[in-house]
Amino acid sequence: MTVLAFVIGVLVLVVGLAVSIALHEIGHLAPAKAFGVRVGQYMIGFGPTLWSRRFGETEYGLKALPLGGFISMAGMYPPSPVDADGGTRRARFFATMIQDARAVNDETLEGAGAGRAFYQLPVLKRIVIMLGGPLMNLVLAIVLFAVMFSGIGVQTATTTVAAVSECVLPAGTAQTECAAGDPASPAAAGGILPGDVLVSVDGTEVATFAEASAIIQRSPEESLPVVVERDGATQALEVTPVLAEREVVGEDGEVEIAEVGFVGMTATVDYVAQPIWEGPRAALEQAGQVVGIMWQLPARVYQTAVDTFTGAGRDPDGPLSVVGAGRLAGEVAATDQPIVNRVSGMLALLGSLNIALFVFNLIPLLPLDGGHVVVALWDGLKRLWARVRGRGAPRPVDATKLVPVTYVVVIALIVMGGTLILADIVNPVQLFG
Repeated sequence: MTVLAFVIGVLVLVVGLAVSIALHEIGHLAPAKAFGVRVGQYMIGFGPTLWSRRFGETEYGLKALPLGGFISMAGMYPPSPVDADGGTRRARFFATMIQDARAVNDETLEGAGAGRAFYQLPVLKRIVIMLGGPLMNLVLAIVLFAVMFSGIGVQTATTTVAAVSECVLPAGTAQTECAAGDPASPAAAGGILPGDVLVSVDGTEVATFAEASAIIQRSPEESLPVVVERDGATQALEVTPVLAEREVVGEDGEVEIAEVGFVGMTATVDYVAQPIWEGPRAALEQAGQVVGIMWQLPARVYQTAVDTFTGAGRDPDGPLSVVGAGRLAGEVAATDQPIVNRVSGMLALLGSLNIALFVFNLIPLLPLDGGHVVVALWDGLKRLWARVRGRGAPRPVDATKLVPVTYVVVIALIVMGGTLILADIVNPVQLFG
């Protein structure tokens, strides 16, 4: 059953990744068609074509390697420049690569019709098309986080008392049962019972167990009135927290030992639905965090390689390949947890994956979407500068000249991806220790 659950988790991740890629490409396709650009292909995956069908002028299909996708738009770049005698100009640097890219681009222009090439669109429309893909990933992440936070909820210590300690045991002790001389816990002495629902502590209404704990922890040796709901009726009780050493979360978020008020009761943990805005807020917050570390990606991949070859443990917050993500999905699905926990974990993983796709595709380097946005902006600045100087419209930016740089970026991505795949196979991240 565990192996089957692991396989199901991997399959869910693969399907979720395919859907994310499909929606990303739809984010490009829809505005491209709306703006009249001729789109020859809409493909999910790379490599040999497994299935395709033509609807209108566009061929839709699936390819063998579901590691990405693309749409083929007419005239991503302007047509090849020609000399006065009609011959193609000879590029001086990386001539073969540039000419090959221009030849492929020129093929997409054949039969496109006037004004239906991508490069002919106004700058703003080109930017909308290129940002459409990443934005679809962001929207999908927001939806997934909203379902997780508001549909399923977040595991929260509720105001319902799960258990009451009979006595007060010293922090860090190996003792698990009360001895004859151990003092009774304030909760037991005050009459609190398992199943009671905390209504207020020290005159303050509490909505979570954390709120009740905060009042108790800052009130050692003080008599506190506590109102609980029991069997449908409210009861007024009184507890006096003792001063005890307990683990608390400090201001820096780290767990530390401190002397605080203690009464000896634990809370029932349940999924509590959050306000509808919590999911989008969490998605945007995570996107900001990913943006902050994306520029460190080469260094993090290098450190991952070092950890792999030296046998050191992987950083759980380090980068992953699709192999690593699939492995984590399998582990989440195979855990000995209620099904709702596993579903919530899968939603979090798929949401995080889409956040990563959103941020990664905004990197301002070709062939990524962010690189095409930069080219469009540069073209717009050239046109604006020409108007300011009273000159005619300049020739569109010929991004095929950047093909050598694009190849370098692609090779770097392949190297980093291969490094992460190797690390995820021989030195995977340990999600559950």
